[in-house]
Amino acid sequence: MFLTIAGFLLSSQLYIEELVVPDGFKIELFASDVINARQLALGKEGTIFVGTRNEGKVYALVDHDKDGRADKQYLIDKNLNMPSGIAFRDGSLYVAAVNKILRYGNIEKRLAKPPEPVVLVNNLPDETHHGWKAIEFNADGNLFIPIGVPCNICISEDKRHGTILELDTETGRTTTYATGIRNSVGLAFHPDDDTLWFTDNGRDWLGDNSPPDEINHAHSSGLNFGFPYLHGNRTLDPDYGEQAEIGDYTLPAIELGAHVAPLGLAFYTGKVFPEKYHSNLIVTEHGSWNRSDKAGYRVIHVQLDDNKVVNVEPFITGWLNKEEDEAWGRPVDVLMLPDGSLLISDDYADVIYRVTYHENNR
Repeated sequence: MFLTIAGFLLSSQLYIEELVVPDGFKIELFASDVINARQLALGKEGTIFVGTRNEGKVYALVDHDKDGRADKQYLIDKNLNMPSGIAFRDGSLYVAAVNKILRYGNIEKRLAKPPEPVVLVNNLPDETHHGWKAIEFNADGNLFIPIGVPCNICISEDKRHGTILELDTETGRTTTYATGIRNSVGLAFHPDDDTLWFTDNGRDWLGDNSPPDEINHAHSSGLNFGFPYLHGNRTLDPDYGEQAEIGDYTLPAIELGAHVAPLGLAFYTGKVFPEKYHSNLIVTEHGSWNRSDKAGYRVIHVQLDDNKVVNVEPFITGWLNKEEDEAWGRPVDVLMLPDGSLLISDDYADVIYRVTYHENNR
């Protein structure tokens, strides 16, 4: 436990030195003391907005002197119900707080005195089990909202559970975009074709190595991704698998390790990183909570070719001490900045990292 900000900064810096990045990359602190930092969003004027799951708060961070580190933190709201999901569009901040979608207008001009939010939706499922969200806009300006299932494995009477919804923020109308999804906490739209990619966390209590967690590609609306009947490409559920209609399901773009907990993901659209990263995915693995030996606790690079996964490799490691089976941090979300650097949130170390690349770092 860190009792003072100064002590926290010192300890965090020492821990960051344990992180391993590829040649040419550098990882540093962008912000500290951002308690329970979850999804990140970028304002038009460069403000970094941060949602939380357990704190009930939404923060804004500003790097006034442009030195690659935040020097001012604002509290946008508090006492919200798990406001982990945030997105920014047309001057407004959108926040997903379990059963509500809130909008804070003209927010970057009002950081010191935020407005009361406009409630766009207040009738989403209110179960907190898998109720935290990560939201994202597509190119048409519709907001995509994952609704996790309120259980480990079940079929809910509320058909919105286990789906991704599409919200028209002008009318407040929601439609179902995809189904058969247990718990997605990360959405990203491909920069070329605007198709949806998302993470999905597999069920528990089928052993240390089953079932796989997933990265999925919804190339169109109306697809079913198999939950609760099928996990991954071939793992039939022991309770529901007999009802599976495998030919009707869209299989994962890639199976990841069991319990690694993939959360945030983003396409790298900058030109600063080496070419192999361009238009490919950077994905966080938050890490296991009930596996005998911990797994995940890293960031991976997922290479695509014609929307097919061709390679998965570690990008940042070091949060997990494998010899002691203890972790000091848990990466959550990824955000690309206009200068080509990346921000990564960590809800366990309560910090945000900045990842840069330069040939001279090699």
